[in-house]
Amino acid sequence: MKFSPPLEKATLKKRYKRFLADVHNKEHGDFTAHCPNTGSMKNCWHEGDTVWLLDSENPKRKYRYTWVIDETADGDLICINTHLANQIVMEGIAENTIKQLKGYDSVRQEVKYGDEKSRIDLLLEDNKKPDCYVEIKTVTLLEQGKQFNSGAGFFPDAVSTRGQKHLRELMVMVEQGYRAVLFFLVQHTGIKTVSPAAHIDPQYAKLLDQAATAGVEIIAYNTHISSAEIYLGNELPVIIP
Repeated sequence: MKFSPPLEKATLKKRYKRFLADVHNKEHGDFTAHCPNTGSMKNCWHEGDTVWLLDSENPKRKYRYTWVIDETADGDLICINTHLANQIVMEGIAENTIKQLKGYDSVRQEVKYGDEKSRIDLLLEDNKKPDCYVEIKTVTLLEQGKQFNSGAGFFPDAVSTRGQKHLRELMVMVEQGYRAVLFFLVQHTGIKTVSPAAHIDPQYAKLLDQAATAGVEIIAYNTHISSAEIYLGNELPVIIP
């Protein structure tokens, strides 16, 4: 996925009210950009970070610019726009990058399913094999410190009752004879492995272990991130303690 127009560089002053970020650059001075990630964004930003913004080219929009990438002091790039995740995975499927998801005739997005009234991110269909339900989760939490291995990424970055619900729904799909895949899309260049964040959401970690035992397939891929484009990369290890 190429960014169009090209992203513009700025310096982050602060993020607040979940969806706002005050930034500064030489061309526009101080201004406010839209933050498309309303989650905790734990460890994903610090005041003074270099950020990369997408210009909507709509002067009537209240916040013309959208924050897309944070560049950390260590030089890691983090795509904080979670709305791009489905498109990135869709492109990977179209290009046969994801070996686990090859060989289906069609892909539908945001299909209603399940007893808990969910929507599956991607439904892969083929009349020669069972349907495949794919739930995509963006991973941006890199934990550092003596208790964590280098490059250790975790999901979720806050207690996620919604994520817990999705795991229950996927397990039901397996029980009904379908494929169910939990797809961790890593959008942080410093993350090398993915694990459930038991230190943040122990119930999610417990359900993830149950889902793996029940036959839900759990995979992770990283992304190649730059100010020009973002696209699917290589498979990463998923570590379930």
